[in-house]
Amino acid sequence: MIKEELFFITIVSYLTRVQVEADDKEVLDQIIDSLNSLANHDKHQGHFGKQENNISVKVSKIQENDMKKECDGKRKASVLLIGAGRVCRPAVEFLASVGSDAASEWYEACLDVDEQKDIEVIVASLFVKDAQEITEGIPNATAVQLDVSDQESLCKLISQVGVVISLLPASCHVIVANECIKLKKHLVTASYVDDRMLALDTNAKAADITILGEMGLDPGIDHMMAMKMINEARMRNGRIKSFTSYCGGLPSPAAANNPLAYKFSWSPAGAIRAGRNPATYRYNGQIVHVDGDDLYDSAATFRIPDLPAFSLECLPNRDSLVYGKLYRIQDEAATIFRGTLRYQGFGKIMATLAKIGLFGTEPHPLLVDGGSATYKTFLCDLFGLEREKPVGEQEIVERLTKLGHSKDPGTAAMVAKTLMCLGLHEETEVPSTCKTAFDVACSRMEERLAYSGSEQDMVLLHHELEVEFPDGQPAESHRGTLLEFGSTKDGRTTTAMALTVGVPVAIGALLLLENKIKSRGVLRPIEPEVYEPALEILQAVGIKFIEKVN
Repeated sequence: MIKEELFFITIVSYLTRVQVEADDKEVLDQIIDSLNSLANHDKHQGHFGKQENNISVKVSKIQENDMKKECDGKRKASVLLIGAGRVCRPAVEFLASVGSDAASEWYEACLDVDEQKDIEVIVASLFVKDAQEITEGIPNATAVQLDVSDQESLCKLISQVGVVISLLPASCHVIVANECIKLKKHLVTASYVDDRMLALDTNAKAADITILGEMGLDPGIDHMMAMKMINEARMRNGRIKSFTSYCGGLPSPAAANNPLAYKFSWSPAGAIRAGRNPATYRYNGQIVHVDGDDLYDSAATFRIPDLPAFSLECLPNRDSLVYGKLYRIQDEAATIFRGTLRYQGFGKIMATLAKIGLFGTEPHPLLVDGGSATYKTFLCDLFGLEREKPVGEQEIVERLTKLGHSKDPGTAAMVAKTLMCLGLHEETEVPSTCKTAFDVACSRMEERLAYSGSEQDMVLLHHELEVEFPDGQPAESHRGTLLEFGSTKDGRTTTAMALTVGVPVAIGALLLLENKIKSRGVLRPIEPEVYEPALEILQAVGIKFIEKVN
């Protein structure tokens, strides 16, 4: 049987030229004989009048991939994406779609190229089933199994592509980076650039490659928005007097339907620990330190002028002064502050839960002595309540007040509602894997404060700059805001967090494939050659920013 994709026939009227191509010599001969018979019959019957009928037959073999290349006319490229976690699919969808007609307009406008690339994406995971779930239904995407500790397999895959994306845990990036340096392949990650990655800068430059880190949301889009705003002000001789930045991954308002107004899309352990980290920032020229045990208590009410309906609060986010150096504003800005956003009331509730011992990490006697404990007996032990009596909200409120854990009746009521929501008053047995109060809290929060299949999350990123100008010009307030919601399509939910981390890291890979990033070594997206096209592409694909100046 003749394969349709391996031959074609074209006929030009009057001076007829027929081109026949096939991968089977016998079939090709049969077609030529039939065409010659037809031509001779037409010539004898005078179907062409006085025009002489000439047939020129060209016999050749065409490869299937050559035919495909001739049909689509696009350049080919490939990307290896290692790690099949929550943010992977938006990255794969973006890269696999850049050769489509839908992407043609922004591709040419944002990248200033005449031809699009078709990108083949290889998704590698320790468990191939995870990679297959990511690539399901995505053209140009292939799933493979990979153990990054298997150097031979890792090198084989890296050698086949133009750029590598690592979405592995941060501790694994150096393994991948070293192989990329050996094979002279660019690497992109969404993780913080730590000292181990920075140590690879010289080797990366020697290999003439780029290792682009912090190309996600926070870090990532926050860097790009900040540097765009700062550099635009400086181009007008502005001086940055104050820089404040706020970011939060939150439930959408409709999904914030529990007393904490918060939900977890992964294990709560990391989020709870982050709330116990110390913080440092500069406010009006003074350095402020916040101890980890006091972080929740330091939560302050926060409002975004352009989004007045959101009732928010912010918590200081680790060491803000690092960003003063990174953005080169440490010598001019009197205020440098980065905060984590939560809905109002979160800090007071979490601070009170910490005070009653719910986040304790020492082995708890009820949980390690071999006896079976229920959530109710565990809760009674925390509050010194009698185990035989029912435990309700009113009993908890009274006990919180008596023990001095909460002086505000409103906060005490919300803490009691939170404990009820977590089911800590129930007679259900505590899992044997829980050995500490922290384990119990994480287990209950993961179960009771998780997103349902139809609920959406929300990402909110907001920068504010106070800019002074010389020669008596009035000062300006610059604001930049990103608000993104999760979405569900065809039964599949894409979280706002996955979108705003996965798409930027994929854009980083695209910029390297198109050689738009010339700098080599270990980079962050704080230079115009990275953030200018990246922000343009993000806007073009629907991740919008609101910028205002007063």
